[in-house]
Amino acid sequence: MLSAAKPKIADYPFTTLVPNLGVVTAGSTVYTIADVPGLIPGASQGKGLGLEFLRHVERCSVLVHVLDTAALESERDPLTDLDVIEAELAQYGGLDDRPRVVVLNKVDIPDGKDLADIIRPDLEARGYQVFEVSAVAHLGLKELSFALAKIVAEAREAKPKEEATRIVIRPKAVDDAGFTVVAEEGFYRVLGEKPERWVRQTDFANDEAVGYLADRLARLGVEEELMKAGAHSGDEVVIGPEDDAVVFDWEPSLATGAEMLGRRGEDHRFDAPRPAAQRRRDRDAERDEADQEFDTFKPF
Repeated sequence: MLSAAKPKIADYPFTTLVPNLGVVTAGSTVYTIADVPGLIPGASQGKGLGLEFLRHVERCSVLVHVLDTAALESERDPLTDLDVIEAELAQYGGLDDRPRVVVLNKVDIPDGKDLADIIRPDLEARGYQVFEVSAVAHLGLKELSFALAKIVAEAREAKPKEEATRIVIRPKAVDDAGFTVVAEEGFYRVLGEKPERWVRQTDFANDEAVGYLADRLARLGVEEELMKAGAHSGDEVVIGPEDDAVVFDWEPSLATGAEMLGRRGEDHRFDAPRPAAQRRRDRDAERDEADQEFDTFKPF
């Protein structure tokens, strides 16, 4: 009737089987109208689809009763229909604060206009705002649409304004478990998904790759954590678990400045990195050599 929606319409009651939505523009106000199927006695207790329809009514800012003033059934009258619907709304509860508007439809028909003139004073005496319209002849629809727009705008203005809260979600990478620095006997071990993966990906025969690894570890905070753990220049640093580790003689750059890094690919903090197994073999060889020198030592 007011929007461009095209619901099923026929000349018998309860034609509308499901709520139909339509958007109405009246001046600067845009609002949505829900055409809800007619309610029957007992709807508030779940009879028919009453509860389902009433849940849609709960979401409306204003309730509009459309009464047929030219009903074919002689036993029906608009005021009785209105009383039935209002009784169900009252039993359902929670809708007493919603403004009501009554629309008397089919006033283009002589009998409909006569009945509208008869019942209008009673409706206004009950406090209803009443509009006479004809959906077929498009009579009174503009006035109705603007009146509803005013009520909707007032309801929106009266609604408490919620402060907009901006929520920023920064999900943690699935493989970002951070890293830890553990002081072990004679060296410091760095464990963590990122540093271990970066070490595995680095070609230690490529000076550029070694320098890039040093920069990444510094940005990750490995140097800072090593200092907190008590590491000093020249200490042995192991990255990775024991069976798959790379060993470095650590030369910190944070305390001395960026100039210690030199050119990319010449980072002396990672000179000649060796796997842990190779490092152990080198140590054993050094001890064997020291023992041999001691065995052959002759005093003057």
